Amino acid sequence: GFLSSRVNELYVDDPDKDSGGKIEVNLNISLPNLHCELVGLDIQDEMGRHEVGHIDNSMKIPLSNGDGCRFEGHFSINKVPGNFHVSTHSATAQPQNPDMTHIIHKLSFGDKLQVHNVHGAFNALEGADKLSSNPLASHDYILKIVPTVYEDMSGKQRYSYQYTVANKEYVAYSHTGRIIPAIWFRYDLSPITVKYTERRQPLYRFITSICAIIGGTFTVAGILDSCIFTASEAWKKIQLGKMQ
Repeated sequence: GFLSSRVNELYVDDPDKDSGGKIEVNLNISLPNLHCELVGLDIQDEMGRHEVGHIDNSMKIPLSNGDGCRFEGHFSINKVPGNFHVSTHSATAQPQNPDMTHIIHKLSFGDKLQVHNVHGAFNALEGADKLSSNPLASHDYILKIVPTVYEDMSGKQRYSYQYTVANKEYVAYSHTGRIIPAIWFRYDLSPITVKYTERRQPLYRFITSICAIIGGTFTVAGILDSCIFTASEAWKKIQLGKMQ
């Protein structure tokens, strides 16, 4: 609005000191050709974490008469490089031909920022459609996560994360044959934090803005007025010329 302005800054720091070194993740993905009992989430990172079949705060919803699955998960990751992946790794019996075609509805990190005019890549993978990919392909999404702080006029801060993404798909083989495919989200954190701060404009700037608008209005009105006057004078001369 008129009375507020936004200041953007960049700095090197971990902005959310109270997070205990963790980032909240929201993942919502559909695999239309993989049964829910086969779908699992595994989490690994450079601090030695290795969880297979993570199920806390997650939900699996059968799709197309049980042939497919929608996976919704809320979990946290450590602020160190790592990955989480959707795969059949945690299933008791591995399917012969798992089909990893998928569509990503949401992948976001941290608090949701619903701030007017902050355009950023908070859900960069929304709508990523791999339904026509090779069913046996693995998918790698390589994410660079950028900490983002938003401070409103009352000084309250919210912590979110934007991310950029590169992606590739491939059929993986080893000396024993084909490797079980998976959908990998490999992430790394940027040391640079982006901060948006809402500030109240000083009153003099508000008054200056108003004066500029009023001044502009008068100027435009003056120009229009002189144009109309010039045009009408020219018209009068034309009319006089015709009469003589």
